[in-house]
Amino acid sequence: MTRRNLVVDVGLALLVLGSSLAMLAMGGFGDARPQARALDSIGVVLAMASALPLVGWRIAPLTAYTVMAGASLLLDGLGYPFDVPFGPVVGVYALGVAYGGDPRPGRRWLAMLAVAVLVPATAAAYAASGHNIGEIVPELLLWCLVLAGVWVAGDRTRLRRNQIGELEERARRTEREAERERRLAAAEERIRIARELHDSAGHAINVILVQAGAARLLHERDHHGSQQAIATIEGVARDTIGEMDRLVHALREDDGSEPPAPADPTGLEELVQRHRADGLSITADLRGQRIALPRSVAWAAYRILQEALTNAARHGGGSADVVVWFKPAAVEITVSNPTDAIPSPARGHGILGMRERAALLGGSLESGVRDGVFRLSARLPYGDS
Repeated sequence: MTRRNLVVDVGLALLVLGSSLAMLAMGGFGDARPQARALDSIGVVLAMASALPLVGWRIAPLTAYTVMAGASLLLDGLGYPFDVPFGPVVGVYALGVAYGGDPRPGRRWLAMLAVAVLVPATAAAYAASGHNIGEIVPELLLWCLVLAGVWVAGDRTRLRRNQIGELEERARRTEREAERERRLAAAEERIRIARELHDSAGHAINVILVQAGAARLLHERDHHGSQQAIATIEGVARDTIGEMDRLVHALREDDGSEPPAPADPTGLEELVQRHRADGLSITADLRGQRIALPRSVAWAAYRILQEALTNAARHGGGSADVVVWFKPAAVEITVSNPTDAIPSPARGHGILGMRERAALLGGSLESGVRDGVFRLSARLPYGDS
């Protein structure tokens, strides 16, 4: 029972009460019956009992219906012109919503029985008030059809609500699965980065070890050479610290399933040539000066280009356009290829992993399909910036 539902139910109960009181005050619908009882305090109380229980139908629908139906029968039995039992009719709809698909057969059949006895009980109440039952037989048959239709309408509402709930749950499940795939792709990429960081740190430590030994041996007889070795140690240590500042938060265990990517920018050209040899038609444009990139940036550029060309070979039309631009503060990679399919996490985690790798380096990666062409663009900054 939410606040919104409570406001709706209170409004509905007041509407039904107002309609019932107006009908009783006018003497019923159609021609007024001379023997009909005029509205008095007892009629007002019974009219309230036939309408106000709608406020709690979501909590106890069968109880609310029973109270309203009983009040309606009393109004008929006491001779009030209660031609249309608004409250019980709405209560039948509530029973259809609540018990139409109840997995407990006892509850469902009890609700259906409560609806079925309303018409014969109304006929008995009319007879008790002195009316001739034969005169209202057509009306009773009509009310049988009306109540059956109201029950079916309530049951259909229940089915529609269930379908909407299932669709919403399916959408939430799909969203959770997509988020899980994204996290898995990020974790896999961080594992790969951790191995590359290990290689970079191991290389730097070896250089530092060699230069430290040289500085120790040259300290007495070649002071200048000793100073150069110490300067080399300082430079390598500074570069290594920079690399670790970039990637240390991505450390994960490595499964060793894939060989390390080349750290030399020329590895990009070799990668293009390798895919050409595999049958992919590639138009390549490598711009700018081939400067020595930080290992993390060089590895990321290699992995991103590798993933883009792999997607072009798997999902494309057999060709790809590659532009690699070595700018003073960043390297930019753009790969375009015709395609009929969009690489998705369901086929692999490549693009998600590359986006994670670019983000770890402070860069960005965008991908998408437009006019039948899949385009991947990445920017990897380096240097002091």
